[in-house]
Order: sequence, then C-alpha cells, then structure tokens
Amino acid sequence: MNLFADIRSLVLTTLDAMVVAGDLPEGLVTDNVTVEPPRDAAHGDMATNAAMVLAKPAKMKPRDIAQKLAARLLSDARIISADIAGPGFLNLRLAPSQWQGVAAAVLDAGTDFGRGTLGAGKRVDVEYVSANPTGPLHVGHTRGAVFGDALASLLAFAGYDVTREYVINDGGSQIDALARSVYLRYLEAHGQEVAFPDGTYPGDYLIPVGQKLKESVGEDYIGADEDVWLDPIRNFATDEMMDLIRDDLALLGVKMDKFFSEKSLYNTGKIEACLKKLDDMGLIYTGTLAPPKGKLPDDWEAREQTLFRSTDFGDDQDRPIKKNDGSWTYFAPDIAYHNDKVERGFDLLINVFGADHGGYVKRMKAAVHALSGGKVPLDIKLTQLVKLFKNGEEFKMSKRAGNFVTLRDLIDEVGPDVTRFVMLTRKNDAPLDFDFDKVMEQSRENPVFYVQYAHARVASVLRKAVDAGIPVDDGALKAADLDKLDHDAELGLLRKLAEWPRLVETAARSNEPHRIAFYLYELAGDFHGLWNRGNDETQLRFIQEGDVATSQAKIALARATAIVIAAGLGILGVTPAQEMR
Repeated sequence: MNLFADIRSLVLTTLDAMVVAGDLPEGLVTDNVTVEPPRDAAHGDMATNAAMVLAKPAKMKPRDIAQKLAARLLSDARIISADIAGPGFLNLRLAPSQWQGVAAAVLDAGTDFGRGTLGAGKRVDVEYVSANPTGPLHVGHTRGAVFGDALASLLAFAGYDVTREYVINDGGSQIDALARSVYLRYLEAHGQEVAFPDGTYPGDYLIPVGQKLKESVGEDYIGADEDVWLDPIRNFATDEMMDLIRDDLALLGVKMDKFFSEKSLYNTGKIEACLKKLDDMGLIYTGTLAPPKGKLPDDWEAREQTLFRSTDFGDDQDRPIKKNDGSWTYFAPDIAYHNDKVERGFDLLINVFGADHGGYVKRMKAAVHALSGGKVPLDIKLTQLVKLFKNGEEFKMSKRAGNFVTLRDLIDEVGPDVTRFVMLTRKNDAPLDFDFDKVMEQSRENPVFYVQYAHARVASVLRKAVDAGIPVDDGALKAADLDKLDHDAELGLLRKLAEWPRLVETAARSNEPHRIAFYLYELAGDFHGLWNRGNDETQLRFIQEGDVATSQAKIALARATAIVIAAGLGILGVTPAQEMR
C-alpha cells in the first residue's frame, strides 16, 4: 500500500477524464504531476501541483484547472476536501478511513511494508570501503562502510538486485611498502632491532603479522635479498590485512558479496584490452597537457603523455593513463576495473569514495560513459570527514594503529548500532561530528536512543497487554476496529506511517540513506508525542481499562509504528531494541 501513489493515480485518472470531457486539451504530459505532503500540515493531508504543471502546455490559468480538478476529486469517497492555494496548488484532505487503513496494511505486510518496485530488478553494483589493505579500518572508512551498506540495503528494499563490492587495491606501490613493513616486523620477531623509514607502516597492528610470518617461514628470509622475499610477503601481508579488514567489517555488520583484486588486472592483458577498446573509439592519443593553473611547481615541464579524452564527456581536462617510464597511472587499472563491471552486465554503478577522491569523480564518470556507450550511469558518493569529540574536545582514543582511530576502537566504545545510526544522521557529503557524550545520553538529543526508545515502548505495551489478557498477535490487531483511531494525534501518527513507502522511493531515487534516519527520528517523535499526551488524556492511552476492542485498535497503531521503525532500522543495519536499560 502506497497511499500517496494511490491518490496520485486518482489525480491522473481524473485529469484523463477532464481531457475526455473537453476541460483539458489532449496530448498533455503528466509525468511531473506530484502528490506529496504539504509544506504546512495545517493546509491539508496531501498537495498536488497538477494545475501548476499543466497550465502552460494547456494554455489555461492554473486556478481554472484547479477548480475543475477539485470538483471532480470531491466525487471520490476518499477525498473530503480540495482547497485551492496560492496560484493553483490543490490541497487535499482524506477521509479518516484512508489513514486508519494504513495500520492494517502495515500489520498485513509486516516489515515488507514500503518495500518497492522502483528498481524493477535492475542490477546495481555498490562499491564501498575499498580501503588499501595496508592496515585496519579507521573512522573515515567506517563512515563510508556504513553509508555504502545502508545504501545497498535501501536499494534492495526498493526492488534493485544489489551487489556489494570491495576492490582490493593490491596492485600498487603501497603493497610493496606494506611488505617491507612486515619484513621489519618479521626481523623484530626474531629479536632484531628495527627502524621504520619514511614510507613504511609503523603501526603495532603489524607485530602479530611479523610473528605469524616467522612461524610460517622460520629464518628463511633473514639476510635474504629483497627480490627473494618481496613478492611472497606481498601476498602474505595482503591476505593477513584483508582478514583483519573482514573481521573489522563483521564487527560493523557489513558483509560483502564480492572482493575484486586489482592485481588480477595486471599481466593478464585486461588493462591493455580495455584501453584498446577506448583507442578504437578514438579516445586515446599522445599529447601534452596544459600547465596547471596558478603557480607552477618547480619541477613542472611540458611532456608528451598517453592521454584519455575525458573532456569529451564533461571532464575539466584529459587524463594521463601511462607514465613516462611506460608503467600505468592509477587511472588505467581503474578504467579496466570499471570496464569489468560494465561487462558483468550491471544497469547502474555506484561508488562510495572518501572526500579526498573528489578529483576522481569526473574522470571516472567519463570513462564509464565511454565504456558503456552512455548506457550505464555511474553515481559517485563522497563521504566527508568524521571528527570525534568527548567532554567538548576532539578525542583521540588510541595510537595502536599509528596516528588514527580504528573502527574497532569505535565499536568497542559505543557498539555497532550506535555507530551505524550516528554515521547516518548527516548527509554523506556533510562533515560529521561524533560526540561520545551525546550518543550515550538518554534524551531526545540522542537520535539513536530516541528511535530505539519508541520501539522499546511499543514492546512494553505488548507485554502489558498480554499480562492483561488482551490478544495482541498481528492477526488479532489487524482485525481490530480501526475506526476507533479518530483522535487528531492518532491520525497524525497514521499519516506519518503512510509516508514510509514514498520516503523509501525518494531516498532510493537520490541514493540518500540518511533520509531513512531522519524519517525514523520524526516518526519516533510523533509516537512519543502521542504517548506523552496519554499521560494526561486517558482516552489516548494504548491500553483502555475494561475495553478490549478499543485497546486492540490503539495497540494496532503502536504495533504498526514499531514495524515501520524495525523496517527502517533494518535498512540502516541497526537492531531494534526490545527494552532500554
């Protein structure tokens, strides 16, 4: 059930009838006609822009269209008022039965209420985290992991066939640096004193890796030339780091469907074949880039390079794909990797990058557009920085990993549910302050607590009802006389529940899972408001002494609220609370 979609269908059907009656000309395009909540709830339950959208192509005044549309809509039993506002917006009020039916629909569908068909089974690949396998995940990775995972769940809920993917950056020079760092820890495990030069990784997390390498190969690499041990330690260290990263992700409740090795592109002809594909399109050439704007670096010199014509697809400049020494730039394997995605048959690609990858957005979109002939969109979402605060000051928890706070540290401090929810309380491209004091307090100012408390309150109502002998299984509640939910506060909560399917579709269209967190906070607020009014107005209490039928209707509303909260928390990867400690 999607009440907003149902009323939009009514509006469109009514517009068709107006065309048949000669009240509107034929051939009007109604794609941009919307039905949505009004900006001010006092104006009505829903508002449509139909008259405003159609006025110009119909060569009519908006108010004239609105008047005729309103008159026809009022003949439908679902509409009890249709008022024209401003230049031609139409505000609608629905019969209470329409809202009361929402509770029954939620109880009938369970947590599948609001599950949509927007995706229509289209295949979408969501690549996220993809941290270099050189150490444990840190707080910045955590935000990207939570955002990407929630986005994948949102898209699946909206009807897409989703693949969660992590690309292992195991083909670059950073893996050589990792191997050398592990070798130093290996020597240290054998009792030698070591020093970590610039460009290596001195974090303590490599101590057990060095010890494990010692247990595996004994003294074989002591005193050996680098060309003997570099490649095997590269593989050993990468495997160990990926095991660590998988463990970190598991703590956060993140499970990937596919891990793609960048190394699999090297020495296999895949990069060469992909670039030949672009070359055959006339998109690869040898040329010289213009000097960078502003003050020139001292070592800058004009030189011929092998370039990709990314400016043909909206980029600011063409991009190098090969270095002077003949080796590939970072961009070349990235192009080949995305070509692999295109060839796997995805209908949509989404990449979640850290904010420091902002310069990569246009070039990657250009490459995917070229490789897919414009048929496969690429949406790149950037996650901004996270700052940790405690006692009003920026907080550093541990130096165990070097100079950053790890995902594991964060989970140990506040748990996965709090971490995930808080990471989604801001839009992905806005900076986020993670305040440990605030996320642990039990107040409305803590959105995690506020939403969880609403779900736990419903659980407590159900327990009390069972103790009172009131049947509260979903079947019994669905059969309750929901006409009894006629108070403005109850109808207001039902209206909020009715927004859920529309909200899911809106969030999925824009790839913005933070909208789910915002909605849950608002829904919890409406529920807590009804609960608090019940403290003073006994007729609003969920359990009515001596009146089983009315109690069941009111408990049906509470249970429906909990179901939608559970569905939303499920998308965010948060476990609903049954009670609060």
